[in-house]
Parts: sequence; C-alpha cells; structure tokens
Amino acid sequence: MAAIVHPLLTLLASLTRQELAQQVTYLKAENAILRSKLPDRITLNNQERRRLVRHGKKLGPRIKELISIVSYSTFRRWVRSMEDGPSKRPRSKAESKAGRPRTDESIADTIIRIRKETGWGYTKIIQAMRRLGHRISRQTVKNILIEAGLGPDPSDHPDTWSDFLKRHAATMWQCDFASKRKWTVKGMVDLYFLVFIHVETRRIWISPCTANPTGQWTTQQARNFQMHLQDEHLRCEILQRDQDSKYVDAFDEVFRSTGCKIKKTCARSPNLQAFVERVIQTLKHEVLNAFCIVSEKHLDHILSVSRDWYNHRRGHSGRDHLSPVRDEGEPPVLELAKHKVFCHTELGGHLKSYRAVA
Repeated sequence: MAAIVHPLLTLLASLTRQELAQQVTYLKAENAILRSKLPDRITLNNQERRRLVRHGKKLGPRIKELISIVSYSTFRRWVRSMEDGPSKRPRSKAESKAGRPRTDESIADTIIRIRKETGWGYTKIIQAMRRLGHRISRQTVKNILIEAGLGPDPSDHPDTWSDFLKRHAATMWQCDFASKRKWTVKGMVDLYFLVFIHVETRRIWISPCTANPTGQWTTQQARNFQMHLQDEHLRCEILQRDQDSKYVDAFDEVFRSTGCKIKKTCARSPNLQAFVERVIQTLKHEVLNAFCIVSEKHLDHILSVSRDWYNHRRGHSGRDHLSPVRDEGEPPVLELAKHKVFCHTELGGHLKSYRAVA
C-alpha cells in the first residue's frame, strides 16, 4: 500500500509546484507590464516599507528574483534599519548640516555692493576683497552675484550707453534728417530739413527745408547751426549723427574746426538717437500732420513757429514737465482765483499754451 501511496503523493506535489511556478511566472510578467506604465520612481511611506519587509524577509535571497519596486540593496537597507531600530543618540548641528558653511552675510553684501557701484568682473572683485583681508574664491563670488540676480557673465566694459549720455549731456547734440511732403500740380514732393537737439536741456534747432539736400546745402546748415550756438552762448563738444551719405566731409569739418567731435552711430540703429528721433515724431504727430504743405516758405514758417513753441511753451517730461528753455528755479505759484488765465494760440489755433494775463 505504501508503495502505491508514496508515488501518488510525489506526483501531486510535483503538479502543485508546477502550477505555482506557472502562477509566479504569470504574476511576474503582469507585474513587469504594470511597472512599465508607472513612473520610474515610486515613493513609499513607512507602513508600505514595513509590509514589504515583513513578506520579503521570508523569501531570503530569493527576493532578488521578484523585487522590482526598488533595488535589492535598498531592500536590505530597509531590513537593517527596522532590525536595528531608530538611533537614540541625538545628532549634532555639525552632523545635521552637510557641506561647506555659508558665506558670511556681510561679505556677500560687500561683494554685491562692489559689483553695483563699479560693474567689475569676478577677478577685480576678488582683488578688492583680498585688500580688505578676505580670501574669496571665484566660484563663491559667482554664486553670490547669480543669487543676487546680477548675471553670471559680468561685462568687461561696465560703461553703458546711458552713462555715456548722462556724462556728456551738457555739451552733446544729436541731429537727423526729417521730411514732409509738399503738394504740387505734378504730384507729391518730399521736403527735407535738419533737426538738432541738445541732450541735456532738450532745446531744438530746425533748419530751413529744401527739396534737394545736397552736400553743399547740408554744409551750409552746419554753419547756420554754429552761428545759432554762438548767439545763444551754447557749446557743442560732441555731435552725434547717423551714417547718412548726405553728411559730407565738409559738414563734419565745420564742427571739427571748433573742437567738436563727430560720433557716428551704427547702421540701422535709430535707438541710439532716441532723443532726436522722438523730437521728429513729436513734430510730425503734433504739428506737421495737421497741415498740407504747398510751398517751401509755407513749411519754413510752420517749422519756425514749431521750434519756438517746442523750446518755450511745450512741456517736456524730461524737464519736469516744463519747457526746455525757461528761467532757473520753480515757476511761481499762480493764484487762479485772482488771475485770469489766457490761452495763447498759434498756427491758426492748432498749437495752444496757457499763461496768466499781464
């Protein structure tokens, strides 16, 4: 009897192991498919970790063939941490804060101040801090400036175009050509004129117009402008212009003969001449667009009145909302209840300004 039962039990056990192996193979394949649909990294809480450790410890080294959420070394670290329990020794501040200590706040403030005041690069800042007795690495300076939003790549030339204009505004003028179309029986004809502006005070000078702006005409306008400077006791040490071919050598020589320097702007860069470009836009939008020009004398009259209006009666935001040419100091406060305000009109009522009646 035993000879019959023993082989039968062996056969049943063998069938059970085969079925279990097939089930495990299927579950492993299904688990691999599910894992491919999930993110690369899965975060587990402490309860889930303990659950995996409780079931995985029973398998011993065979867990290597099944584990897929984490690596086997991570699983062994979980087992050791749970067997050892939490450490009872409190960690010191030095152990809790890894890495190099932070740079002193006063040193960082000094580095930022030097950069803002001078525009220096990393090397010069390191040298300045060394003269103050502090050894600072280049990477530390770079990290501090980046954190302060001052840029990772300092410029070798900290001087900006805005600083240049402020430095020379008192003796710097800009000039540019402008045009207005004239109505004739044969069609439209462009009339050209030159506009000069003083960068500091924003006062302007406008030349007479012409339909043929030759080099000789341009040179004559340079002489007229020089006479205007002498009459008004103004200086022009720097004249900024673009690279228009109408500026001939004789035009530049008129200014160089008085010690003035000609500063040419780059091609296709109107933003470098923002002051004179803005004046031309103002003249067109506020004055010229309201008129149909029929002759050169007509345009010359409008430009003459516009120049006087712009210099003496039009407010300018860059001049505290007062006119470019005015008396020094604040204007006297006018008691509106006692004084009558008069509206002064020009160019047929198109230009208006207000003043107190004498």
